[in-house]
Amino acid sequence: MEGKKNLCAMIPAELHARIMAEKEEWELNTLAEYVERIFAEHFEGGNSMKAERTLAVQIPAELFERLKEYLVAHNLKQKQFLIQLIESALEDTKKE
Repeated sequence: MEGKKNLCAMIPAELHARIMAEKEEWELNTLAEYVERIFAEHFEGGNSMKAERTLAVQIPAELFERLKEYLVAHNLKQKQFLIQLIESALEDTKKE
């Protein structure tokens, strides 16, 4: 295993919130995994996520809590749930 070094930096709270949201969307377990991925993509050139786009929305806190409960109860990840929901809606519009 290659050696690891700690990296710490103060960043604006708004940027931190965006980073944490994207980390969750990418279904990464730790911030370290997110930072390593971002830096690797930067230094290796290119972006392995080019075929994907980020979708971010703000929803009421109560709705967010209900969503989290649903995801746990159905053993789903947020990304998986949203993709299924969008694909289902798009399929429904084809049938109309």
